[in-house]
Amino acid sequence: MGNDATTGSTEAYRRFLRARDLLLAHREDYEKARAEFAWPEFTEFNWALDWFDRIAAEERNATRPALWIVEEDGSENRWTFPELARRSNQVANWLRTLGVRRGDRLILMLGNQVELWETILACIKLGAVIIPASTLLGPADLRDRVERGNARHVVVRDADTGKFADVAGDYTRVAVGRPTEGWESFADAYSADEAFSPDEPTRADDELLLYFTSGTTAKPKLVRHTHVSYPVGHLSTMYWIGLEPGDVHLNISSPGWAKHAWSNVFAPWNAEATVFLYNYERFDASALMEQIDRCGITSFCAPPTVWRMLIQADLTGLRNPPRKVVGAGEPLNPEVIDQVKQAWGVTIRDGFGQTETSVQIANTPGQPVKAGSMGRAVPGFEVVLVDPATGEPGREGEICLDLRSRPVGLMTGYAGDDERTETVFAGGYYHTGDVGAIDDDGYITYVGRTDDVFKASDYRISPFELESVLLEHEAVAEAAVVPAPDPVRLAVPKAYMVLANGYEPDAATAESILRFSREHLAPYKRIRRLEFADLPKTISGKIRRVELRGRENAKGEARGEREFREEDFPSLKAAAEKNHSNR
Repeated sequence: MGNDATTGSTEAYRRFLRARDLLLAHREDYEKARAEFAWPEFTEFNWALDWFDRIAAEERNATRPALWIVEEDGSENRWTFPELARRSNQVANWLRTLGVRRGDRLILMLGNQVELWETILACIKLGAVIIPASTLLGPADLRDRVERGNARHVVVRDADTGKFADVAGDYTRVAVGRPTEGWESFADAYSADEAFSPDEPTRADDELLLYFTSGTTAKPKLVRHTHVSYPVGHLSTMYWIGLEPGDVHLNISSPGWAKHAWSNVFAPWNAEATVFLYNYERFDASALMEQIDRCGITSFCAPPTVWRMLIQADLTGLRNPPRKVVGAGEPLNPEVIDQVKQAWGVTIRDGFGQTETSVQIANTPGQPVKAGSMGRAVPGFEVVLVDPATGEPGREGEICLDLRSRPVGLMTGYAGDDERTETVFAGGYYHTGDVGAIDDDGYITYVGRTDDVFKASDYRISPFELESVLLEHEAVAEAAVVPAPDPVRLAVPKAYMVLANGYEPDAATAESILRFSREHLAPYKRIRRLEFADLPKTISGKIRRVELRGRENAKGEARGEREFREEDFPSLKAAAEKNHSNR
């Protein structure tokens, strides 16, 4: 079969299109979308053949860019939907000659370059299983992925081939870029046939993606997704962002992590939108906003780290802000949302999901946004807050998905770990490990990870709530709150923080922040200790509070190098004692 309207299954295409178009039709009508949307059901489905190649064959997409990449030096390239359909056919045919077969696992370790998207589409067409990998990974991480992932093939940048020198295994080696001794050259793929025929139909429940999680609290888990759980599941992500045909969507995310697949592959191409990338060595807010203006970006998604860096710059320099702006990865603090709204006139809409799922909860287009809330359950997801003590639904508890109406956008489990899979699916729910609170309108507010929430003086403390207040102080760029051992209260809130430009990590700054904490937090919540230090993060950018907790437990009552405490400042100590005597 060639790359034309006969490629793939017509019925699968129509089912997917109906579900997609219903969400587009009710893009700003949350109630109707919730009531009328149903996940399309498939026995067989191949997103690259049944959807991508189909829309590539439509006249409306004949010249529309599917992918647009701008480099830091100003050079750029665009590839239309038909071009990527043909090129991915060539890559699929060529990989087949190298022995890549249905069910084979392939480590894909590329930057934001066209070969990444070509290989993703090619692997889907072949039925190969993709193990996405960040280019920041080192030999030890790659050894783990080859061994635990049972990888039979790797496709990597020429610059990263040396990392595999000591990674044992019988796997095909493919290098993208300059010819590399002992490695197949990806450039040879472009001499292959432009027409691709699958060896057999793809079952909807066949494995497609195997994600190693970022490991914020433990050794990375292997999240297993199918040919529907991410490609079809990300209809919910498309709906959250508000993507439509013709949008130009910029998502700040590195290849190898789930969010890249969310918003740089499936959600935008489900909507027939253009995926836009701006490659840079070091983040420069002004340069990024210049590209957003020049290229007419209509939709923008970034993690909290990037949003926090953006508000340090002059946001008013962006003349034509995108009208759809969202944040994901970790909840956004209200202070960031307020500053962007003042400068751009648009509200950043939070979304909540995991590597294990597509978007579950979000502030969707056209709906009221409540300060501090990450929104409501999106169409296709039934969210329940389960009390950890009783196992019963409540107003506050662990964010869970009701498996009686299992959403398509949910993993099948953890590869090679039946015990962990059983635990996370216990009691008829999928357990996210995150805690939230729900109001009468169904809006859910994030409280924290189950293992981040702690008690101080017998009060339950949400680090996220305290961090949100700290970020309102002009000197604070980033903050992470953890419990510090205390002989009287068992634990007290301590903040590790990175300062904004122009502020010194000295006693005056510390006193100002601690005073601000006293004025804006209840007595039992206030920050009693702070330390100026870089925050440990995963290579996907998430703060590793587990490492900070470990530091505190190891130190006990000992001080950090640049640590300050309430009792260091007489005025604060006197106010604290007065407050205590009046309680």
